[in-house]
Amino acid sequence: MHLTRTDDLDGEIGSLAARHGGRVGLTPVLTGLDRRLHRSWAPGLDVRRAWAWDRHDQADRRWWPQGVSVATGGRYLAVTWYAKDGGSRVSFVDLRRRRYGHVPLVLPTPEGHEPLRIHAGGLAWSDRRLYVAATRTGLWACDLDDIVGTREGYLLPARHRLAPSADFRFSFVAPDGGSRLLAGEYGGAGQPHRLLSLPTDGGPAEVTEHGVVRAQGVVRTGDRLHLTASHGTRGLGSLWTGAAGSLRERRLALPMGVEDLAYDPARGRLWTVTEHPWRRWIVMARVPGGAAAR
Repeated sequence: MHLTRTDDLDGEIGSLAARHGGRVGLTPVLTGLDRRLHRSWAPGLDVRRAWAWDRHDQADRRWWPQGVSVATGGRYLAVTWYAKDGGSRVSFVDLRRRRYGHVPLVLPTPEGHEPLRIHAGGLAWSDRRLYVAATRTGLWACDLDDIVGTREGYLLPARHRLAPSADFRFSFVAPDGGSRLLAGEYGGAGQPHRLLSLPTDGGPAEVTEHGVVRAQGVVRTGDRLHLTASHGTRGLGSLWTGAAGSLRERRLALPMGVEDLAYDPARGRLWTVTEHPWRRWIVMARVPGGAAAR
C-alpha cells in the first residue's frame, strides 16, 4: 500500500487566518483553557488514575470522545471528539492544572471553512502536527501553528491528507518513533483487523495483521504491541499485549467504552479515553510487564 500526501491547503488556510487577524498557534489555547477536569475513579485492573470531564461534557450525547495522544513531556494531552450530526474537535488537556478546552477541527475553503466531518477515531501528536484518523479516507494532518483565533474561540484547520492507494479502515493511529505512524483497523468478527506502518509524509506502507476483534487503539513499546478492545456499554475493556503475532489478552483491564491508546515513553504511562455518557474518563494505565507509571 502507498499513502499519497495531498497538496497543502496553504491558500485556504491563509485566507481563513486573514479573516480573523492571523494565526495564533497553540500557546494562547493552552494558557486560556476554560474548562475543569476532576479527579475521579474508573474501573479496570490496569487503571492507575482517572479524570472526568465537566458535567456538560460527561452528559453530552452530541459529542463523543474518540482519539487520544500525549505531547512530549507528558503534561499535555489532546483528545478528539466527533459529533453525531457531523463535525469533529480536539480538546487540549493540561494535566497539571486540570484544565481543558475544545477547538473545532475545520476544513478551510475559499469561502471560509466548514466542519471537518470525520469520525476522528484516533489521534497522533507528532512534533507540531496532529494526525487524525478519517476512516476510509486516510489521515488528516493539522499543523498546530495554523490555529486561528476568532471571537468565539479557536479553529484548527486541516492542512493536508494522507490518502491510501487501497482499501483500509483508518480507525486509530499513534506515533511510532521518528517520522513514522502506526494505524489500525476496528473490525468485528470476520472483518479485517490490520495494522499499517507508514511515514508521516506519505510513501510506501507496511501492512500486517493484528487479529484483535473490536480493537480501538494501538501503541508500540520496544518490540511489543498494545491494543485496546471494547466490549459494549457495560463490559470492561481489554488490553492486548505482546509481540506481533503472539498477542495475549488481559481482560477487565480498562473501563467500558474504551477507545484510542497513547503512550508516554518518558514516564512509562499508557493513556486512553472512554466514550459513553456518564462513563467518560481520561485514564492513565500501567504498561503490562513494564515499569510502574510515575
